[in-house]
Amino acid sequence: MITVGLLGCGNIGHIIAKHQKSFSITAVYDQIEARADELAAASDAHAYTDFTTFLSADFDIVVEAASVAAAQEYGEAILRSGRDFVVMSVGALSDTDFRERLVRRAKEMGRKIYVPSGAVMGLDNIKVGQISAIDTFLLRTTKSPASLSIRADAPTMIFSGKAHECIRDYPKNVNVSEALTLAAGHEVDVELWVDPKADRNIHEIFIEGEFGDAYIRVRNIPSPDNPATSYLAALSILTLLENLDNPLVIGT
Repeated sequence: MITVGLLGCGNIGHIIAKHQKSFSITAVYDQIEARADELAAASDAHAYTDFTTFLSADFDIVVEAASVAAAQEYGEAILRSGRDFVVMSVGALSDTDFRERLVRRAKEMGRKIYVPSGAVMGLDNIKVGQISAIDTFLLRTTKSPASLSIRADAPTMIFSGKAHECIRDYPKNVNVSEALTLAAGHEVDVELWVDPKADRNIHEIFIEGEFGDAYIRVRNIPSPDNPATSYLAALSILTLLENLDNPLVIGT
């Protein structure tokens, strides 16, 4: 059974802890002691608030479910410790210098960096963009105005541009656009809309190229305990962990 060291003890961490099957959480880390203790008790793991001590614990893989800042601060140390690294806050990889350092370190250590599918679907075949021409590649995200602290009485497009520009202006929307960009090897164009009637975050992906064309629409149900978190994003980490040891690999 794969043993997991969990970096971050928030909502996603609790969802992962509730669904342990072919993996086991043996160590959890959070800077806030009460959070670490609570999740450790829920998952029968050891709690740590010192990162160096956390890395000295016995587990196989680190799952980051904390923040972009945490992924960037601790990523290289995790790989240097000889573990694979699951990055939920994939927005950390939008920093090209950091991403290149992290990939270089993974190669040196013979380790893997895993990026779960997160709040969207279709990343498997979008990877054809790495070897085949893409002519159109657009992510249209629609959210409630309140989620972005904006007032709007009708559907309104508040941003249109490249992913790296959206990341700069709306950093909370970084993860989906970065996952798509990394999958395709091609930067995605982004439209960000607010709609007062939106009761879920909606991600629409339009892609066209030598392979043909595709349209994917995902309406995310919020996590039951934290409306700011997509339940699909948490489930994607669980699916990744459940399949790490599976000799049958499905998807590109």
